[in-house]
Amino acid sequence: MTDVQGGVRGWAAGRKGALSRLRFTSLRLRLVVVFGLVALTAAVSASGIAYWLNREAVLTRTQDAVLRDFQQEMQNRASALPVHPTQDELQHTAGQMASSSQRFSVLLVAQDADGKTVYGNSGALNGFSLEKVPKSLRAAVNNKQDVSAGNKSPYHLYWQRIVEHGTPYLVAGTQVIGGGPTGYMLKSLEPEAKDLNSLAWSLGIATGLALIGAALLAQAAATTVLKPVHRLGVAARRLGEGKLDTRLRVSGTDELADLSRTFNNAAEALEKRVADMAARDDASRRFVADMSHELRTPLTAITAVTEVLEEELESESGGIDPMIEPAVRLVVSETRRLNDLVENLMEVTRFDAGTARLVLDDVDIADQITACIDARAWLDAVDLDAERGIHARLDPRRLDVILANLIGNALKHGGSPVRVSVREADDEIVIEVRDHGPGIPEDVLPHVFDRFYKASASRPRSEGSGLGLSIALENAHIHGGGITAANSPEGGAVFTLRLPRDASELARETEEKEKGDGKGNGSKGDAR
Repeated sequence: MTDVQGGVRGWAAGRKGALSRLRFTSLRLRLVVVFGLVALTAAVSASGIAYWLNREAVLTRTQDAVLRDFQQEMQNRASALPVHPTQDELQHTAGQMASSSQRFSVLLVAQDADGKTVYGNSGALNGFSLEKVPKSLRAAVNNKQDVSAGNKSPYHLYWQRIVEHGTPYLVAGTQVIGGGPTGYMLKSLEPEAKDLNSLAWSLGIATGLALIGAALLAQAAATTVLKPVHRLGVAARRLGEGKLDTRLRVSGTDELADLSRTFNNAAEALEKRVADMAARDDASRRFVADMSHELRTPLTAITAVTEVLEEELESESGGIDPMIEPAVRLVVSETRRLNDLVENLMEVTRFDAGTARLVLDDVDIADQITACIDARAWLDAVDLDAERGIHARLDPRRLDVILANLIGNALKHGGSPVRVSVREADDEIVIEVRDHGPGIPEDVLPHVFDRFYKASASRPRSEGSGLGLSIALENAHIHGGGITAANSPEGGAVFTLRLPRDASELARETEEKEKGDGKGNGSKGDAR
């Protein structure tokens, strides 16, 4: 069953790829269409010209032969008739004229001795009658012209092509010079029409073959031209995915080869620049980490001393001189602040270096929030709205860091009471921390999670490290969640924390990705 599903998916993917390559906006399809239109235009033009020339040649040759034979018969046979022939004489002469090599029908019209119009028909083509002769042709044949130096005959031979019941005919007529009957001729052009239809079919087939050949030629040309462009697109995507060692194989000296060389030079410069930036970033992180580690030893000693001083300040014996008591309190608070800053810097370097890891456990969200509030003596300043029994698989220590930063920030800048509410949404746990302060200025909202961000350069020095919300956001991200900040319509700021119910899947994906990246180090990508 799995093989069948895989085959269906493969077929669907291949079909989708073929359709994407032939989408209307693709360069390949446009090349094929342009080649096809050019070939079609050229083939249709050539076929049309060839058909027209052959048609005129065939019809003119047949027409000239028929008219020449008819005129010869009129001179030899019709002119031999008396001026006023009988109908039998006309009928006999018409039959003799129709038996010529061209096999046309003949109609002779004359007046007998009594002045009556008589007709002689060869009897072919269902009886050729005067009604089949166009009136315009009859008028031209019977029109007597003046004889002059340029016109030596009062009557001439006239012809016309007609179509009757789908069959083409040639009709001609003339009068015997010097007096005599008027003769009309009817010749079927059906054989010539069939020959021309066969020629048209042949030219149509040739046009179709030319169009198919042009499409194949366009496809070959498009493949030749677009293959380097496709390789360039693949290489650009790999470069965009962070594979900066991607290079194009360069062959030839054309414009596409120059483009490939330009891409390789740009990729090489980008790789070098990113490597330099990464080296400087690594050096900066190492400096911060080393500095933090170096500061921890003296800070430990200083913290021990400040704890002693703090105990002296709180003792009832009054062991500290009142004159130096403010200075001692300042040293104690600044030492605590410096200790928090060093710890936060070390945490930030772990996030930046990608070494932060989750230690997952089943957590009751309500119990975790209660423990966080209780450990920091915030029970009187925080209202908790959370039902027990809402469990999630998270890192308890990092969740405690997130909650401590969000609730502490709300107490510090928004004021009590701070309300913490928990609700379930699909596969997520949503925790909202709302204060009743003035809210966050709109221009500050986009930057509340930035490191060391100050809303105003003239703002008094904060007691915090400036990294709390940033660390909270990083801890949310490592779980696969996030934090958003907004102002409540009722007043105050609202921080919304969203965490998945189970972060195990994300943790496994992160480990697998890091293992894959570790195996791929040092490999060169060549988009061919």
